Amino acid sequence: MAAPVSTQDAIDLLAKLIAFDTTSAKSNLDLIAFVRAYLDGHGIASTLVPDGDGKKACLFATIGEGESGIGLSGHSDCVPVTGQSWTSDPFTLTERDGKLYGRGTCDMKGFIACVLASVPLFKSAPLTEPIHILISYDEEVGCAGVRPMIARLGQDLPRPRVVIVGEPSSMQVIDGHKCIDVFRTTVTGKEAHSSMPAIGVNAISAASKLVEEIDRIAADVASTENDPHYEPPYSTVMVAMVDGGTAPNIVPRNCDVLWQLRGLPGTKAKDAPSRLAAFAEETLLPGMRAVAPTASVDTKTETSVPAFSAGPDSEAVSLAMTLTGANRASGVSYATEAGLFQNAGCPAVVCGPGDIAQAHAADEFVTLSQIDTCLEFLAKLTQRMSA
Repeated sequence: MAAPVSTQDAIDLLAKLIAFDTTSAKSNLDLIAFVRAYLDGHGIASTLVPDGDGKKACLFATIGEGESGIGLSGHSDCVPVTGQSWTSDPFTLTERDGKLYGRGTCDMKGFIACVLASVPLFKSAPLTEPIHILISYDEEVGCAGVRPMIARLGQDLPRPRVVIVGEPSSMQVIDGHKCIDVFRTTVTGKEAHSSMPAIGVNAISAASKLVEEIDRIAADVASTENDPHYEPPYSTVMVAMVDGGTAPNIVPRNCDVLWQLRGLPGTKAKDAPSRLAAFAEETLLPGMRAVAPTASVDTKTETSVPAFSAGPDSEAVSLAMTLTGANRASGVSYATEAGLFQNAGCPAVVCGPGDIAQAHAADEFVTLSQIDTCLEFLAKLTQRMSA
């Protein structure tokens, strides 16, 4: 087997990855072109799965021969730095006190850098089954980009028997996470001059009652669910944004409420939209429609990321625990692409470098020790998959 992977190689690759501003609102094609050229330099072909307008793409590459194999999955996009106070350029890798600073170092270009740095090791090893590299886009906006690539697994792309999603978990084994459902509730009332509010229907006032009902639903869920595998041990329901009105002298006709459910696997809180609709129908709309017959309250799903629950006999979790030496797995409240892989028939596990507490924050960082631990994890995986 080849010599152990150099930490410096991973750092150098991470510096190059960080230099690409792949905020979800922007293209990731320059980063993907860099990764594709890097793999090509090692004699490894890759397949791109572009989005509908060709401005973004996933990448799928295979090292080794045979069926099945292990997938190493990471997303290329990152969250914005707008409004955050950084002490260094977020798109220039900066090392201080054993920490590597930069947007995406933790979430999750650190994992991708470790995987790419390990490519020579993967290639030189006598693998008994292939290792697949999967890089997606738009994870941060609802895990949208990985879905077309997953749809091709088992079709014109190999289907891994296990997928390791390298989200920041401090290299701990994660066997479950909550779902994320984002809803937009639109209230339509009736405009009127502010001097005569009684002849209008104030959409913001109605929305405020919906916000109160959402808070009541949240409290009810918190008091009836308890799964200590997660923190907090219940599903959470939260209002995130309220947007309505036109001017101070106009009774507002429209108001949008953006709210979110982070639900435990199997949660009954999935009925939150229907509960809110029932409240609106019984409590709000009769009075609203007495003034404006066309008044309405409509809720639509903006984003839905499935919960992930690997199960007690998961091959993916067993593999990750063997590689890390862990004797237990944990659940988390943040979401990943793991549930999508699981639902597509690819047993998944979450295990990657970095602490989720650093993700999305100003001065985001991953420690050098976490990079080293991830490289050791990948070396053990290579050894386990070799003849």
